[in-house]
Amino acid sequence: MPPSISWPEGKRFAFTIFDDTDAATVANVKPVYDLLRDCGLRTTKSVWPLAGTEPPAIVGGATCADADYLAWVRQLQREGFEIGFHNATYHSSKRARTLEGLDEFARLFGHAPRAMANHTICREGIYWGSDRVTGVNRVIYNATRLFRNTDWFRGHVEGDEFFWGDLCRERVKYVRNFIFADLNTLKECPLMPYHDPVRPWVNHWYASSEGTNVRDFNATLAEANQDRLEAEGGACIMYSHLAKGFFTGGELNPRFNSLIERLGRKNGWFVPVSDLLDYLIKVKGEKILTPGERAALERRWLRHKFRVGTT
Repeated sequence: MPPSISWPEGKRFAFTIFDDTDAATVANVKPVYDLLRDCGLRTTKSVWPLAGTEPPAIVGGATCADADYLAWVRQLQREGFEIGFHNATYHSSKRARTLEGLDEFARLFGHAPRAMANHTICREGIYWGSDRVTGVNRVIYNATRLFRNTDWFRGHVEGDEFFWGDLCRERVKYVRNFIFADLNTLKECPLMPYHDPVRPWVNHWYASSEGTNVRDFNATLAEANQDRLEAEGGACIMYSHLAKGFFTGGELNPRFNSLIERLGRKNGWFVPVSDLLDYLIKVKGEKILTPGERAALERRWLRHKFRVGTT
């Protein structure tokens, strides 16, 4: 367990969400954000700044080229939600297109994205796939995938047509990497946010807790886990796709609704991802990952990945 953190305003724990924008539209996620807002939570909703010019890598959704969607996302920003980056659009983007996406993000939201997450199999993924791990951990990762697509992700490969590492380091403060089962993300990754010297194009990495769809989200946020997060004085950054089953058939998932209302009644610090990570740096200082810490963190993530299969 990491050293106890004194949270602002006398709060007992911290909770937030980084919402990957996959499949999101105003119709299927606005009710989710209305609930979060009404319960006092402020989280991070990612976007694709640019319209796609080819089919989605795996899944698409609304982009900021959709006027109604953009107007709603800007309203979220005015209400205190953070807008994050999920690559330029929903398919692979070469360097020039990624630069265009970063410029468009800044134009639309008034600043560069502070927090981001790689989108699925987009080739400009930065330190993604097998490049998330090193040494023997990388060998294990590749073996479990039968050594398929070992060099697919190129965002960090200087000189490649998909390279944008220098732009990431210049404009983005926080990038998501490892995901764990425990609701207390800080317990699983007490080092975060951290800089990894072997991955120099990323300023700071952060981890998340498993909540990819409504089933997993509800399981991770179960009442006993909420109470334990509070008792431990921990911090959760939930990884999720809030378009995946949270609002269907014209209504919010009842279990999700109940859990969020319960969470909102607790004495938690409910701020966006970047605000939480900024505070951790303020109280803990800048963290540079050591080789031993890197190896242990990678092994912990691999164990979780083998159990759940996707993250």
